[in-house]
Amino acid sequence: MIGLAGCGRMGLPMLAALRDGGTRAKGFDVVDKGLPHTTTNIMAFAPEVETLFSVVRDEEETNALLFDTQNLMGTAPKLRRIFICSTLSPRYVLGLRDRVPDHITLIDAPMSGAVIAAENRTLSFMLGGTQADIDDAKLLLALMGQHFHHMGAYGAGMQAKVLNNLLAASHTAMTRLVLDWADEAGLDTQHLLNLIETSSGQNWLASGFDTIEFAKHGYAPDNSIGILVKDVAAALDAAPDGADTSLPKQVQASVRALQPRR
Repeated sequence: MIGLAGCGRMGLPMLAALRDGGTRAKGFDVVDKGLPHTTTNIMAFAPEVETLFSVVRDEEETNALLFDTQNLMGTAPKLRRIFICSTLSPRYVLGLRDRVPDHITLIDAPMSGAVIAAENRTLSFMLGGTQADIDDAKLLLALMGQHFHHMGAYGAGMQAKVLNNLLAASHTAMTRLVLDWADEAGLDTQHLLNLIETSSGQNWLASGFDTIEFAKHGYAPDNSIGILVKDVAAALDAAPDGADTSLPKQVQASVRALQPRR
């Protein structure tokens, strides 16, 4: 059985894609989703899981899932492969290799594209692992995504992901600032977004402003803007020794200060 843990905004459409693709997939979440193929009971999930997609929020929830509260290392005897799809510190992800038994394959497979791409099954996966492991995984990943970037050995996918999200955070902060200033200047928002799309300011958030679900949100610890702040923290944790981190920290502070946009 394929198990997906973390049936939130990204996890639920990923689980639907796996099931629609003909796999025997089941979801686990600590919150009841009210669906027959998801459960809050770890013992109704763990014993049959052979491949696990972990899409939980952060390191604390990953520790709970694998080692502590749910303890899949002790409750999932058939588990042989884990995809780490959450965005976490690359240092933490590399450390998992020493904590997970050697007979379990670990692949870091964080994804990009926001909820709209998960629903459309066009996610981009950044992958870390051996070539054989990645080749073996692609048919399964293709049920959920469209772009697959093998970045190197285990851990390289997560390193690429946090760098990508650092850029996404900067786009988010600056695009929202530009739109606020445009409002003050009396410019039409849609006209400006159309201009940006065909000009040098083009970026992911501006291009998807009408479809990215959190484009107009303000910061809250438990929403997607809050997750973006967490992702910058993951990038900072993996910054090279001696690196100047002042700009990423300023981006993080700017995203944290975002207010809802009408």
